[in-house]
Amino acid sequence: MSCRLSVNLNKIAVLRNSRGGGEPDILRAAATCLDAGADGITVHPRPDARHTRHDDVMALAALTRARGVEFNLEGNPFAPPREGYAGFLALCEMVRPAQATLVPDADAQLTSDHGFDFARDADALAPLVRRLKALGCRVSLFADAGCDIAAAAATGTDRIELYTGPWAEAHAAGRGDAVLPAFAATARAAHGAGLGVNAGHDLSQANLGAFLAAVPGVDEVSIGHALIGEALYEGLATTVSRYLAILRAA
Repeated sequence: MSCRLSVNLNKIAVLRNSRGGGEPDILRAAATCLDAGADGITVHPRPDARHTRHDDVMALAALTRARGVEFNLEGNPFAPPREGYAGFLALCEMVRPAQATLVPDADAQLTSDHGFDFARDADALAPLVRRLKALGCRVSLFADAGCDIAAAAATGTDRIELYTGPWAEAHAAGRGDAVLPAFAATARAAHGAGLGVNAGHDLSQANLGAFLAAVPGVDEVSIGHALIGEALYEGLATTVSRYLAILRAA
């Protein structure tokens, strides 16, 4: 099966929230991506509601369910609930996403910038993984290249999601070949442990093809920031189609 594309719509919500009101419409953006062939939709609602909000999660869950496509909900399962944010596991209980991606981002982080330390976090993650799987969610854990795959697998997770920020940075600097072996080795180790492999963060049209050519068996990429930025120039449907062409070529 070829690698699947899930479009992260957080940046649509950022633009909407900067002005207030309902434009741009995150549901219309999701429908446009799906009409263009995207395999699913991703959002990462944060406790401070800086972009995707509780109501967005509910609406996108309904849309993806009606379309028969996957909804991938990302979040930090250890972040406490607060006004306007029910908590990651509570959101998953409400909408039963096809995939729940657990990410160790602190409230103050601008964006996710590292994976779990599985040697340290596996015992705490394991019961959360069980709860999510009991809801029918496929579970993915955000992971750095070179992470402890045995400890990750011990949590009972279905997949890891490789944090590709270091690859994107190295590729832009002309030294991508130096970091690819670690990503490829981690993917192979995950497959050997029975885990699927996703990838995401700063992937773009410029660096996606080379990554997939070097890293075996990537099941899904989640792309938002670059895709939405590129779409400002070329349109959302055209940009999604170009990503899908890269995935087919890989």
